Parts: sequence; structure tokens; C-alpha cells
Amino acid sequence: MKDILAFAKEILLERLEKNGTFVDFTMGNGHDTLYFAQYCSEGHVYAFDVQEMALENTKKLLDDNGGFDNVTLIHDSHHRVDQYVQGEIDAGIFNLGYLPGSDKSVTTQCDTTMEALDKAVKMLKIGGVIVVVIYPGHSEGTREADMVEQFCAKLDKHTYNTYKYALLNKKNPPYIVAAEKFIPMNRYTGERL
Repeated sequence: MKDILAFAKEILLERLEKNGTFVDFTMGNGHDTLYFAQYCSEGHVYAFDVQEMALENTKKLLDDNGGFDNVTLIHDSHHRVDQYVQGEIDAGIFNLGYLPGSDKSVTTQCDTTMEALDKAVKMLKIGGVIVVVIYPGHSEGTREADMVEQFCAKLDKHTYNTYKYALLNKKNPPYIVAAEKFIPMNRYTGERL
């Protein structure tokens, strides 16, 4: 079995085209940004983080791997995605929690995460997907987990499918919540609604 981050990438790659638009809503140390920059060689990757250290680490990682003209690093909160990304997106990832190797008290926050997630699902093109990797092992992570699940459970069932992928025999393991946008069809006639 794949670990949770490898599984998240697999879900995203099923929907992402080489010329697609991908958003890394939580840049961190840049590993997802690099991975999708390499994959979307003809498209564009936008990556957000509020911590300067995240931008520095990601820029170095990208430069160490040859540099990429198809990446825009944004030193701002992901809840302002609509100020930087115009039009529809093919896919995006939120890898919630804290920046690995940094102050663990600085984490993603429920209010900005939820605002960003709301904007993200509205920006999805038909066939697109948003994946949220959730870490409920700390207090803000537990709040985010509850809010993300509630939000996704209330998305219009005629426009979105939502999923939860989790380990069942571990205490507070990271897990995935995903939302995909689809074309609503009449199940009897096969016509678009």
C-alpha cells in the first residue's frame, strides 16, 4: 500500500493534464510543488505559503532541480487564491499542518483553510479534483478535520463527489478528503442536467 501522500498524488494525477493548472495551497518545503511542476511541464503550478522559510526552501528545491518557468511562488495566504489565479484549475492540494522542520506552533488555520477550500472547489473545472491531507493529531488539525469534512459533506451532490480515505487501525493518522467536480447527468436519459 502507498503512504497517504503518495496516494494523494495518485488521485491528483488521474485528473491532471500536462498542460493543466495546478495549485499547491500549502507549499511547505516544496516537494508537491516540484512534483507537479515536473508533471505539468506545459501547464502552470501556483504555490502558496505564508512563511518566508517555505518560499526559500521551495525556491532552492526548484533551482536544485533545474529551475522551472511554469511555477509561480506566492508569499501569501492560500485564502487569497482568487487574487493570483484566474480561471479554472485542474487540481490542487492542501497538505495541512505545520512546515516540516520549523516551529510546530505555526500551523495552517481553520478559518483561512476553509475560505481557501471554498474558493478552490468553485475554481475547479469539470473533471477536476481537490485533495486535502489532514493531520488531526493536534488541536488545530482536529478543528480543520471537522470543518473540512462538514464542508465537503454539504457540497452539492449534483456537482461534486466527495471522498474520505483513512487508515482505520491507527490513532489520529493523517488522512485524505477529496472533492471532484463532475458533469451532472440524468441517470435515466444520460443527458446533462
